[in-house]
Amino acid sequence: MNTARAARFAAAYALLRAAADVADHWIQSDHQARVKGQHDHTEGQSSAAGRRACAAHVATYTATQAAALLGGTALLGIRLRPGPVAAALMLSAVTHYVADRRDPLRKLADATGKANFVRLTDHGMNGAYALDQAWHHAFETAAVLIASA
Repeated sequence: MNTARAARFAAAYALLRAAADVADHWIQSDHQARVKGQHDHTEGQSSAAGRRACAAHVATYTATQAAALLGGTALLGIRLRPGPVAAALMLSAVTHYVADRRDPLRKLADATGKANFVRLTDHGMNGAYALDQAWHHAFETAAVLIASA
């Protein structure tokens, strides 16, 4: 087992995960949160407005993750190579955009037998949010595997 790589992975995962929560729940504007998933079939907003809001959110999300990853690993004395870090942040950004446009994840949930769960908004549960977060966690883990290689 390569303990140095395992340590890089653990540190990078903690930094990226914490940054993701901060970016999604504190940095993201109310406007971005409300509009980023809008499509032409959604009353009052256009697809272009939704794409712009989502792109703006993903830009601040990725910048927050980059700052946490680069700053945190520097403080910890951990060296990550620039190429894998850039690839990891790109994977996180692209997959975050896909999920936050909402329809792609809803269609995936429908296709995989999660149609009822993705629409669940009862009993203190929001299925769409839970699936969104699971998607992000999975791709952030893959991103950290890349960054810590």
